[in-house]
Amino acid sequence: MQLYALCDADMLCERGIELLSFATRAKELGASILQYRNKYADIAAIKTDLIALRQTWEGFLLINDHYELATFCDGVHIGQDDLAAIDSDPTRAIKILKMAIGEDKIIGLSTHNADEIAIANELDLNYIGLGAYRASSTKSEAKVLGDKLDEIAAHSKHPVAAIGGVKLDDVFQYVTYKVIGSGLL
Repeated sequence: MQLYALCDADMLCERGIELLSFATRAKELGASILQYRNKYADIAAIKTDLIALRQTWEGFLLINDHYELATFCDGVHIGQDDLAAIDSDPTRAIKILKMAIGEDKIIGLSTHNADEIAIANELDLNYIGLGAYRASSTKSEAKVLGDKLDEIAAHSKHPVAAIGGVKLDDVFQYVTYKVIGSGLL
């Protein structure tokens, strides 16, 4: 099982953790993917952070939501609402997204249940995020799947990243990536 580091700018700021320190710790723990999420900064600040991360991070670097910045990284992770904002038809939305970021970029999509996985199975994605596994401080409104997460993950044709409250020592049978945020520290 591979480690996927979720670098949430607000969480880092709240805890007084420097961006590149987080990336260094993720690298030390063997993370192969780092997703940068910054919900409140302006595009210029996010771009600056991506450029700094790209200079130090050797694995896959993804941006959360801001697909207009995919040029500065290896791809994008989007949520269900972000996909719907591109187009109401998920297949068309992914085609539009690929045209915007390029065919060679990674696309990940958050899913929360078997119905969303069934739709994702019809889409040209590189992986899905599935969760939340546990409640977490960054997504308090998320529905917790608990031990059902692994059972639901078995239905995905795409590699699955377990999201939401995942810990380093959690074990799954049908999950490819464990997404760890503050649990890295």
